[in-house]
Amino acid sequence: MNVDLYDFELPERLIAQTPLKERSASRLLALNKEDGGMSHGTFADIVGFLNPGDTLVLNDTKVIPARLFGEKEGTGAKAEVLLLKNLGEDRWEALVKPGKKLRQGSTISFGNGKLKAVIEEEGDMGARTLRFTYKGIFQEILDELGQMPLPPYIKEKLDDRDRYQTVYARNEGSAAAPTAGLHFTEALLDEIKAKGVNIAFITLHVGLGTFRPMSVERVEDHVMHEEYYSLSKETAELLNETKRRGGRVIAVGTTSCRTLETVGQAHKGGPLSESSGWTSIFIYPGYSFTVVDALITNFHLPKSTLVMLVSALAGREHILEAYREAVRQEYRFFSFGDAMFIY
Repeated sequence: MNVDLYDFELPERLIAQTPLKERSASRLLALNKEDGGMSHGTFADIVGFLNPGDTLVLNDTKVIPARLFGEKEGTGAKAEVLLLKNLGEDRWEALVKPGKKLRQGSTISFGNGKLKAVIEEEGDMGARTLRFTYKGIFQEILDELGQMPLPPYIKEKLDDRDRYQTVYARNEGSAAAPTAGLHFTEALLDEIKAKGVNIAFITLHVGLGTFRPMSVERVEDHVMHEEYYSLSKETAELLNETKRRGGRVIAVGTTSCRTLETVGQAHKGGPLSESSGWTSIFIYPGYSFTVVDALITNFHLPKSTLVMLVSALAGREHILEAYREAVRQEYRFFSFGDAMFIY
């Protein structure tokens, strides 16, 4: 299956550069995955699509200020580092720029030496393993020196760091926000709970796969990068009870979806149990969902793994027609953009 099958025309002006003032004021395109029917509204209308007994699954990962700017020791050349995965013992997997000049053995200094990193190993496409040295508490230094790792298509400066966090973010470790969750407010979540809808949490720390474009021609040849996930006993029991009673499991974002399906595959479609580990699940058309019934998500990049995931749930033609409609209606795309509900 050719990657070009998931391409579509997207005017650059529709790429959202800043978040809206009110989180839940984003627009909402609701797509019926069975017949392709569509409706338009605002995100606050999501309450009307949810039924008592449904369970909404949120990814509670918290974005760290993972982008660091420093200098290569010895030359003073500028260096940029994007932290992706904590390997323990002050070692991190990261992306570096410029990759050609930052080789094994190089030292990068940040904040006039307050934080230093030695490149221990080299990977492909700018990936490196770094070991950090510092005095004090690493997270405090990172909060001081680091910047929020906004995607490369966002050119505007983010004035408020919290707008690239969900209101329920609590487990630090992500290199990008689970952006479908950015539309929720505490008040909206309270309204959803008051309707009899369950709220459950999982964790998936977003990593390298979010920043790497597909570099293959055939969908089947793409390999996803591993990301850490965790699903608690409490969430597993709630999801099992939801299924038993005929409720729907509604994933908020592709990260929640991939976590749920990773656990579902491990349990061969049977009852879920507490689980954690690393996932590289790649969901594209032909995939049979074991847990997720519906999905709240944003509008994704052309030819991306995320467009393929939503196409697996709703069908490629339905998704591409919905995206064409979103372009015609001038929806806002990507991380700070509008939302879609696939049901």
